[in-house]
Amino acid sequence: MDQSEAQAIDSSSGSEKGLNNSRGSRGRRPSIILPPRDERDQPDAKRRRRKKKAARRARKDDVDGDSSSNVNTGADTGADTALAKTTGPLVDFEGLSRPSFGTQQRRKETPEAAALRLERMKGAVTTLLECVGEDPHREGLLATPQRYAKAMLDFTKGYQENISDIVNGAIFQEGHNEMVIVKDIDVYSLCEHHLVPFMGKMHIGYIPNNAVIGISKLPRIAEMFARRLQIQERLTKDVANAIFEVLAPQGVGVVMESSHLCTVMRGVQKTGSTTITSCVLGCFERREKTRNEFLSLIGVNRR
Repeated sequence: MDQSEAQAIDSSSGSEKGLNNSRGSRGRRPSIILPPRDERDQPDAKRRRRKKKAARRARKDDVDGDSSSNVNTGADTGADTALAKTTGPLVDFEGLSRPSFGTQQRRKETPEAAALRLERMKGAVTTLLECVGEDPHREGLLATPQRYAKAMLDFTKGYQENISDIVNGAIFQEGHNEMVIVKDIDVYSLCEHHLVPFMGKMHIGYIPNNAVIGISKLPRIAEMFARRLQIQERLTKDVANAIFEVLAPQGVGVVMESSHLCTVMRGVQKTGSTTITSCVLGCFERREKTRNEFLSLIGVNRR
């Protein structure tokens, strides 16, 4: 190779290097080079910077011991009250499910408080009768407010029941690991949207993890949750989750079939419709074969 050829090669390689440098480190066209991953180049960079500044100011206020944070205002009291009334865990330390402020009051009320509650409900029913155009003082309706108030308390007696009292220690170590099913459990509940009944059948199955629960406890658990203001989807999940939490089995399956009077008496008014909901946990959820066995035994997939 003579000197002129070597110079030509050097010049061509130098031009290639310059071209590569202009194209980026990977030798690509600038148009397809990914933008630098710098938050300042993102559209919402200003918003993120404002958040960071606000967080720094908040930390500084905490360190300085802002005196205003120690003042007990009316708004704080209201927030505390609202927090006390919010929905709790599925089963709390007292064995109550979804314990609310009203649930605790109703469960622990004195006979005097219970009588006052009944009187308040009677007054509300009387007002309702007047608002629909009736005369609450006519003979046929004189005792209706009291009857309805007592009936409503009975329809919702699940708010006063404790799941620990229902189970009552009826969990036995039997070394049994095959499927257990209680099917065709009659269930009656109130739709929380319209306060009209929905009713149907519930099928409960579980695979023990050595421990079994008394057979009668499964319908009782279903009854406790049904005697609430409910929707069918949540009722199905409540029963499954409670059994799973109390018994710790390998898996739980719950299927419910029901008819809703809110769709029969009003709205679409379809008398022949049936609503089916299910909740599967543990091995029922993981294994299709187990799930299909459960559905076959309760007869759902043979219809």
